[in-house]
Amino acid sequence: MAAFSKYVTATNSSVAGGVLLLLYLLRRRRRSGRADGRKGGSDPVLNSEKDGKKDRAAVDRVFFIRIFQILRIMVPRFFCMETGYLVFIAAMLVARTYCDVWMIQNGTMIESAIIGRSTKDFKIFLFSFMKFMPVIALVNNFLKLGLNELKLRFRERLTKSLYDQYLQGFTYYKMGNLDNRIANADQLLTQDVERFCNSVVDLYSNLSKPLLDIGLYIFKLTSAIGAQGPGIMMAYLLISGLFLTRLRRPIGKMTVAEQRYEGEYRYVNSRLITNSEEIAFYNGNRREKQTIHTTFKKLVDHLHNFIFFRFSMGFVDSMIAKYLATVVGYLVVSRPFLNLSHPQHLHSTHSELLENYYQSGRMLLRMSQALGRIVLAGRDMTRLSGFTTRITELMKVLKELNAGKYERTMVSQHEKESDTTEKLVLVPGSGQVINKDNIIKFDHTPLATPNGDILIKDLTFEVKSGTNVLVCGPNGCGKSSLFRVLGELWPLFGGNLTKPERGKLFYVPQRPYMTLGTLRDQVIYPDTNEEQRRKGISDQVLKEYLDNVQLGHILDREGTWDTVQDWMDVLSGGEKQRMAMARLFYHKPQFAILDECTSAVSVDVEDFIYSHCRTVGISLFTVSHRKSLWKHHEYYLHMDGRGNYEFKPITDETVEFGS
Repeated sequence: MAAFSKYVTATNSSVAGGVLLLLYLLRRRRRSGRADGRKGGSDPVLNSEKDGKKDRAAVDRVFFIRIFQILRIMVPRFFCMETGYLVFIAAMLVARTYCDVWMIQNGTMIESAIIGRSTKDFKIFLFSFMKFMPVIALVNNFLKLGLNELKLRFRERLTKSLYDQYLQGFTYYKMGNLDNRIANADQLLTQDVERFCNSVVDLYSNLSKPLLDIGLYIFKLTSAIGAQGPGIMMAYLLISGLFLTRLRRPIGKMTVAEQRYEGEYRYVNSRLITNSEEIAFYNGNRREKQTIHTTFKKLVDHLHNFIFFRFSMGFVDSMIAKYLATVVGYLVVSRPFLNLSHPQHLHSTHSELLENYYQSGRMLLRMSQALGRIVLAGRDMTRLSGFTTRITELMKVLKELNAGKYERTMVSQHEKESDTTEKLVLVPGSGQVINKDNIIKFDHTPLATPNGDILIKDLTFEVKSGTNVLVCGPNGCGKSSLFRVLGELWPLFGGNLTKPERGKLFYVPQRPYMTLGTLRDQVIYPDTNEEQRRKGISDQVLKEYLDNVQLGHILDREGTWDTVQDWMDVLSGGEKQRMAMARLFYHKPQFAILDECTSAVSVDVEDFIYSHCRTVGISLFTVSHRKSLWKHHEYYLHMDGRGNYEFKPITDETVEFGS
């Protein structure tokens, strides 16, 4: 009756698991239907996927190709520290397996001595166990040490490789401003890389140890109960593994979605911090709260689904990979002992039968647990496929950006219907950049944004060193776009651009960037101390640069060039602008782009700065609305914001008109 009751309970449990899975699928379908109904609403959508290919995350041929490509980065050579740790971990896993077998045999001997009331044998085997305790503890902790070190070394290799590509040229700028495939690169480079490396090492451990256990226990059990028992267990592994792998397919896709929603949530929070002042002026806290709550709700809803699915799969995993595997193990180990005619036990005493049963039973139990761990490792592998998809996508985008390719939603070009109007076809990177000193020349170059919005169809003008140009026009006319093309931040959509190399152009923005570091670092940025010494510029010359912009008092106040401060807060707006000009004097480029960079500086200091630039031979492109600056320039470039421009010399009449 009790057995029947247990059978009914097990049957009810299996039915409950099936019902839970059915409920999950229905719930998922209903949620996706609601999501489709909301398309086109006002909810903010960040990093939206253009197709379903990005979400592909399954344990298949593509997954193994991807993981092999990443492993080549994390293990670059056959003889390296990572390979050494892999071998060390394998050795510790073998040692741990032998320790487990020895503990089973020694434990059985201790129990046999207790049941046989042999004080002498009990003391011998107990003392033997005590002798081996330090060895077993050392093996276990060496294994943990190796796993943790390997995780860290994998993360170090992969992180350095990704940052080498991310910080190559202007790739970091292009990813956020030209390409819209990845909106949360910070999470991919930090959190996802760490999780990927941890998952790879854990999977290596979780697969290697059970495989070693199975091989050793099959060898031991074959001699004890025959080959049929281990064969049945292996067949069970194959069948249950295929079944559970089929059920776990959604895990990879759900992992990708989870990381994407986490990235969106981090992104909207970082935007709030970055733009806190503007939002505060607008009293936009309620609107930003709505945006954050909407983004967070998407994450929470997905996590609820994921938790419910893991709960359902955990129930099925436990039933199939743990408890049912144990039942199969009991059935297998009992056959030789319940069969009275079995040749192995015809002449065995009760004590020998008991000892053989304990050893065989425990080995088979460990083997069934090892089989269960391998089956459950499929779950970890499916989750790893999600992280692999994310890392592979990042590597692909970085590679394409470094090769000059990017993907972005392009605006529709509506040309006027006219026989004289020729449709302008924009191809990013189709223009030619020619490096030549002491000249900037636009030759029939379209000025367009990365998404294909045309600002000026045909821009042509030439400026040589020694000539200063004042750039003017309404907001949105293309002034900043012109400078981004000059700095090669934006692609050239046609024509030719002749200019000096990047290092001979210098950009000074309205809100200068103050780096983390010393006072010296603020003046010489982006140079280092070694590069300053290589250029032969002494600290006394740096002091002259500060004096030229009336910042010598900062060095007197701080006392040394090596003082570290939060310079973004320590310096006022005008001091930061003057520090940027001191930085300009240090680098002495051929051309400098001054983008409203003296708006917080007094007129007399501004006048000295422009005069000093002419003295040291720095030619200027200036964006400013100050009338006092016209006298420091020879030409002006005026853009009207409707696709037209003028490039003309500045005359007395022009200055008078500008005044």
